[in-house]
Amino acid sequence: MSPITPESEVVGVVDYHTAGEPFRIVVSGAPDLDGERVIDRRTSAARYADSIRLLVVNEPRGHADMYGCFVTPPDDDGGDLGVVFFHKDGYSTACGHGTIALVTWAIESGYLTGSGPRRTVIVDTPSGRLEANAEVGARDRVTAVTFKNVPSYVTGRQIPVQLSEGVVGVDIAYGGAFYASINVSDLDMTVAPENLAKFIALGRETKQVLHNNPAAMHPHDSRLSGLYGTIFFEDRDAQVGLHQRNVTVFADGEVDRSPCGSGTSARLAILDSDARLRRGEELLHESIIGTTFTGRVVADAEVAGHHAVVTTVRGTAFKTGESRFYVDPEDPIGHGFQLR
Repeated sequence: MSPITPESEVVGVVDYHTAGEPFRIVVSGAPDLDGERVIDRRTSAARYADSIRLLVVNEPRGHADMYGCFVTPPDDDGGDLGVVFFHKDGYSTACGHGTIALVTWAIESGYLTGSGPRRTVIVDTPSGRLEANAEVGARDRVTAVTFKNVPSYVTGRQIPVQLSEGVVGVDIAYGGAFYASINVSDLDMTVAPENLAKFIALGRETKQVLHNNPAAMHPHDSRLSGLYGTIFFEDRDAQVGLHQRNVTVFADGEVDRSPCGSGTSARLAILDSDARLRRGEELLHESIIGTTFTGRVVADAEVAGHHAVVTTVRGTAFKTGESRFYVDPEDPIGHGFQLR
């Protein structure tokens, strides 16, 4: 396989948002990715398709918080499709909001055929196989997607971390990627847009300290290791179940506008460990912009001796547009740039 040259790139994309978080699906112009499994194709994408990632993520075509994917075949005949997730800094192991958007696109575009008001789609991601159940209305319009995530588990509790705002206790949990959780009451802050710049700075600080912490090391596959994001959360009043609001800062200072799908699974593992959420009870997980996912713990599991839980996360995605991107060989900006 040869790298794509800038002059030959014409890339077609379809854009969705899930709870406010963008998701750009590359539907044409990408090479076939080598590898037996999706996690191997993730490595292939970094080697042979990274110019396309840069093209569709960087400014002026994208922005610092853009997210997207390459669509791939599944790992085997038991799956319906595979996905390699990407963002401005590289390739992630999991993406809940992206899974919801991808399944919505696959049904609404006719990429996957089927009928009926409820359809099951099996999606292979770098972190593992997910079962997604789509609620489908008239004209194949998807009204919601609920995905059953890979087993989620807690790996570190109240790890003391020195931040610029003081020492805080940090929990680490896995939900397809490793996330640190910080209660904003320990920072004397609230999850509000006016605090966004401070959250970005604190998220970067937390990742610098904990990225290679033993609690962020995957027991089976080092390619899944490393702290991916920090979830700053607070409790909210709830009539039934549990209601929390959060902002997740992932990769290098990127901000999730949604409540973060894989992060919701990580939070559910912590809440289950703390006996704060009864089995099957709903977590209403709210983002910094007020959009919501709902999550549940539905079963027990085990991963390398860790008690783990099986979780489901439900949300809705909406199509926002379609584009064809290319690089003019005379354009000095080329594949674009990032200011943050």
